[in-house]
Amino acid sequence: QVQLVESGGGLVQAGGSLRLSCAASRKISKYNVMGWYRQAPGKERELVALITTGGGLNYADSVKGRFTISRDNAKNTVYLQMNSLKPEDTAVYTCNARRSLASAATWGQGTQVTVSS
Repeated sequence: QVQLVESGGGLVQAGGSLRLSCAASRKISKYNVMGWYRQAPGKERELVALITTGGGLNYADSVKGRFTISRDNAKNTVYLQMNSLKPEDTAVYTCNARRSLASAATWGQGTQVTVSS
């Protein structure tokens, strides 16, 4: 089973940027769907962005135009570039990998992103 390790989180001021990385222990080319999710305190986990091996993309409305998901199959890594960050983006960000949308997901441990106003 693939293991996922997130990095790149931290504390940033509103309007700033961060790039999150999700490094996989196996070839991510085997996983058609890779995604980033987030969970803020007291809230349910929500989808942030998805990317497929075919380059298909899906973003939450709240991050469209500010966040960009990408994958580097050669490095077995998925990225989330976050620009124009807002305090409401504060959450634990976690990546996952699935062979298909109908498959069970493998999750990483998450990385904390805190945006100060």
